[in-house]
Amino acid sequence: MSTGHVYRLSGVTKTYTTRGKAVPALTGVDLRIERGDIVAIQGPTGGGKSTLLQLLGGLDRPTAGEILLGTDDLAKASPAQVGRLRAHELGFVFQGFNLIPTLTAAENVDTGLEPLGLSRPERNERVAQALAHVGLADRGDHRPSELSGGQQQRVAIARAIVKRPKVLLADEPTGNLDEHTRDEILALLFGLADEGLTLIIVTHDSAVAARAGRRLRLARGTVTELH
Repeated sequence: MSTGHVYRLSGVTKTYTTRGKAVPALTGVDLRIERGDIVAIQGPTGGGKSTLLQLLGGLDRPTAGEILLGTDDLAKASPAQVGRLRAHELGFVFQGFNLIPTLTAAENVDTGLEPLGLSRPERNERVAQALAHVGLADRGDHRPSELSGGQQQRVAIARAIVKRPKVLLADEPTGNLDEHTRDEILALLFGLADEGLTLIIVTHDSAVAARAGRRLRLARGTVTELH
C-alpha cells in the first residue's frame, strides 16, 4: 500500500442535545492518522471515544469540522458516498461480535461482501480466504453457538477484512475475551496491520494499548497523544 494520510481531522466538534441542553462530545479535534498506523484510543467513559470512532466510520457526522478519509470529507459527503466508502474502505469489529445466529460462519463472513456486487464464485473464494486468514478454514459450516468466544470474534474479523478495507475500526474487540484469547486476537489484528491495514482500536485495556504504535487519550472531548 502507498504511504500517506488515511485520516485528517480538522476542528472536529460533535455536540448532542439532551433535554434541550447542548452536550459537547468532541471539541475541536485535530488529528492525523497515517496508512499502516496502529492507534489505540483510551479515556474515561463518556469522554468521546465511541463518538470519535463513529465519526471515523461514517456512522455519524460532526457538528463542525472536516474529516478527510483520503480525499473524501465524511462531514460533507452524501449518504450514498458515505455508504460507498463504508462498503469499500472501512471494516468494523465490535465487542459483541454482532454475528447472525442463524447463519454459518461462512455465511456471516459473506454478508460483508453484499454491497460489492461480486460474482458468487468470487464471493466464495474471498470468504474461504478470509476464514483461512483468521485460522478458521475448517469452521465455515459452524454456527455462532457452536463456536467459542474467540472463534466468534475471529469470524467477525474475517467479515470485516473479507472486503479488503484500508481501515479497520475496532470498538473494545477483546472486551469479552479471556487473557489468552485476547492475546491471540491482538496478534491477529496487529498482523493485519503489518500487511498495511490501518488499525484504530478503542480499548479500556492498558495491555492492549501498550502494544499499539500510537496511543491517544480522549477525555472531555479533547485528544491528547501519549508517548
